[in-house]
Amino acid sequence: MIKLATVSPCYNEEPVLEDSIKRLTEFFDGLVAKGKISKDSMMVFVNDGSKDQTWDIIKKLHNDNHYVKGISLAHNSGHQNAIMAGMMVAKDWADAVITIDADLQDDINAIEQMIDDFEEGNDIVYGVKVSRTADPLLKRMSAEAFYKLQDRMGVKSVFNHADFRLMSKRALEMLAEYDERNLYLRGLIPLIGLSSTTVDDTISERQAGKSKYTLRKMLGLALDGITSFSIKPIYNIIYMGILFLLVCVGIAIYVIHALITGTAVHGWASLMLSVWFVGGIMLISIGVIGVYIGKIYIEVKHRPLYNIAEILGNEE
Repeated sequence: MIKLATVSPCYNEEPVLEDSIKRLTEFFDGLVAKGKISKDSMMVFVNDGSKDQTWDIIKKLHNDNHYVKGISLAHNSGHQNAIMAGMMVAKDWADAVITIDADLQDDINAIEQMIDDFEEGNDIVYGVKVSRTADPLLKRMSAEAFYKLQDRMGVKSVFNHADFRLMSKRALEMLAEYDERNLYLRGLIPLIGLSSTTVDDTISERQAGKSKYTLRKMLGLALDGITSFSIKPIYNIIYMGILFLLVCVGIAIYVIHALITGTAVHGWASLMLSVWFVGGIMLISIGVIGVYIGKIYIEVKHRPLYNIAEILGNEE
């Protein structure tokens, strides 16, 4: 029987929070009755700078529900940093930690299988989405493109896995040794290398509120993942440069032939087009290199990922 903690980042989740905690409480009671988890297990909600009544709800439910604990960040730190904050605190409270979004669109019934896989010796269990019919079409398409792009760019991650996963205390201790500023947990956790497996995760429809993961945020996450874990874009620029050299050789042959045969066209329109085209490629190349330099700049500052203003449930 393990002491389990679930960690859920919250940002303006007031519309769904009470219902989610009620559902998790019933589920926890069932697991306790089956002898799967200890009655001292907990659900940890990380308030990531919400502007609604999310933290007030967490504090109230902490007083009424022995499972509920809370962490309030001093400001909005972002989804990945909020998850990291919750895991780093919860690893000192539990034998294993499961991260799951507060809207509970992930399949909470998969948690029992995660626990069984953990008991069998797996330190990490990934929830892999096998059905996304509840998601809007644009989100499904962008998510598929997101994972395929990562794979092509050389980022090692679990396909169709977001942040619904179980990690043992040992795995979390190892994760704490990764001093990353640009957090991309989906690429970072597979680098730990401990025994792992997957469970099926069927996405359900959101009960209330709106998803906080907009297309803009997803694109930003994809960019973070690629630039933090892969240098393949730089090699692609080198290959593009070689291609342009070959094209230049072809153009030079054409120009020489035109001069010999007297068919050269007066004016330098083609030259101007080439200058603009190559100039654009150079700007893109400089931009990509600039992203990497920017990552180095952020890393060397070693700013804290988050600042905890208050913790509920750690009175001892």
